[in-house]
Amino acid sequence: MCSLCGILGVNEHWADAVARPGVYTRNAGSIERRRERARRVQLANVVLAPFNMRLADWQGTSFVVSTFTGKSEIIEDLGHLWAAAERLSGRACDPLDPDLIGRMEAAADG
Repeated sequence: MCSLCGILGVNEHWADAVARPGVYTRNAGSIERRRERARRVQLANVVLAPFNMRLADWQGTSFVVSTFTGKSEIIEDLGHLWAAAERLSGRACDPLDPDLIGRMEAAADG
């Protein structure tokens, strides 16, 4: 299968707010879902910045993780983010590292 067919045929990730029978979500409309997706990308970029990486939405169906030096990888959902970040950087990327969290909190307090 070519990579484009694989991307177009993906299922939604369980964490994506999508209206389904029997599932409550405040993001039933496409505009609200896109807004939430953009917010998730924005938050992920705050955590990825210390690793010299960034995340971008790709057509509302996938994401692109890239390093500041230009390496990139398409991922299906945010569940694949940290494994891709580690492959691209060649080092451990722990978003729950206490030192990283401390630095981010200090920067937010500014």
